[in-house]
Amino acid sequence: MGNISRPKFILTLTALALSPALLPAQRPAPIPLPPMGWSSWNSFSNSINSTITIAQAKAMVSTGMAKTGYRYINIDEGWWLGDRDAQGNIVVDPKAWPAIAPGEKPGDMANIVRFIHSQGLKAGIYTDAGTDGCGTVGPDLGPSYPNEGAENHYEQDFLQFARWGFDYVKVDWCGGDKENLDPAVQYAEIARAIARAESITGHRLYYSICNWGARSPWTWAPGVGGVTADIWRTGGDIVAPIVAGTKNASRRAELKEVFREFDQGNHPEAQHTGYYNDLDMMVAGMPGLSDNENRVHMSLWAISASPLLIGADLTQLTPATLSLLTNPDVLAINQDPLGLQAVKVSEPIPGLQVWSKPLAKSGDRAVLLLNRTAAAAPISVTLADLALAPSPSATVKDLWSGKPLGSFPASYSATVEPGDAALLLIHGAEAKFTAYKPVPGQLATFTQVAARAPTARVQITYTNPAKTTRLAELRVNGRIATRIAFPPTGPTPAFVTIQSQLDRPGPTNVLEFSSATGPAPEIESIAVQ
Repeated sequence: MGNISRPKFILTLTALALSPALLPAQRPAPIPLPPMGWSSWNSFSNSINSTITIAQAKAMVSTGMAKTGYRYINIDEGWWLGDRDAQGNIVVDPKAWPAIAPGEKPGDMANIVRFIHSQGLKAGIYTDAGTDGCGTVGPDLGPSYPNEGAENHYEQDFLQFARWGFDYVKVDWCGGDKENLDPAVQYAEIARAIARAESITGHRLYYSICNWGARSPWTWAPGVGGVTADIWRTGGDIVAPIVAGTKNASRRAELKEVFREFDQGNHPEAQHTGYYNDLDMMVAGMPGLSDNENRVHMSLWAISASPLLIGADLTQLTPATLSLLTNPDVLAINQDPLGLQAVKVSEPIPGLQVWSKPLAKSGDRAVLLLNRTAAAAPISVTLADLALAPSPSATVKDLWSGKPLGSFPASYSATVEPGDAALLLIHGAEAKFTAYKPVPGQLATFTQVAARAPTARVQITYTNPAKTTRLAELRVNGRIATRIAFPPTGPTPAFVTIQSQLDRPGPTNVLEFSSATGPAPEIESIAVQ
């Protein structure tokens, strides 16, 4: 029906029970996947410089991590000391960031970007939404440096980042919090500055929002300011930096803090279509965690589809840590093209939990059996828990060992040690979806939508003939709307998948789509499981 600029979609619908083979579209739209890489803060605090960055980039390649999908080398707080010239341009310390190749100028951050790119990797940079950065709030090493933030220089700084060639920018909130700014307002303004920088340079800047879950970013961060792929932190730091040979070298990472971040990051209704809850940099491989605890940590981040940003020193990884960070079956769960977060589907006894992550392949679920009690205990999962139909051919695979565990006709049970987890791939037959078909040529509110569980998987079939991603907002049962990205489809339909809280009993839920910014996609139907 062409471009839509009306604020609301009006739809008439009918409900039909369909098998997956009869769904309106079997072609999923490609979406951005969670970023994978390394960040400097956990192991180097604000002492980051060119020498450290070069060593980490080389290690990402030499260890084989780059071949498994790790791409970003992210330079965190401390790269800049807050100095600007008379025109307000960032002035960089030439001793910390010297020339690397002949003909380069010391103090030009394009030098380190070119080196990172020469390794086949991508480069990330850091700033703050406020005037000051985190160095003035709690300097970890060295003196406090004011004015390390981007406030009042948003357009200037993000254009500079793009011109230097950076591919990723993390925007912290220490200065914003210090000034009591509104994060939804500031991060939207920053998003517009990023969009402007991209339009001028033609260079993409991946947007990482880091306000530690303050004021519930999952309610406003997806697509903030019209940006079509971003991540947002959902909690604080797992651990303060542990820098060898300094006053803080004795700090230790703890599994209880990993669990805290996992709990705070569970907002599956907000994670979809390239938008991700960021559970913080990983601490696997850092002092304090055993190999077994590292494996649990990686399991939690994988099933959450959280960004995989390693905080450990890549030059010091043990073979065991490197093996778990690069396990192909586990990485495939994190990088599954459906892009959804796991949902807790069962907890018969407090602390004995079953988490399920729907995967792109029909009938596949990543399942985590998690024991958060003080004693070993059996944990069971049923096909019904996973929204899979009864099937004698259902199977189970241990994702860490890669070993098949046999058939799974109705339920599966395993004894899990305290503080441990079993990460499984279960394959069965998809339960039926209920499809809601609109009258052709109309866009509308979907009413009388039924669900048997509080969190339902919803496939949205649509057409976007444009060359760019279009956005729409979805409000479920009158709650705060979430923004959904609809990538280009060409002339034929495709679908994106979300998870919605359909909390009304029976066929009484209401899903209301509305325009976000610019032309809307053509919504053709929804199918609910």
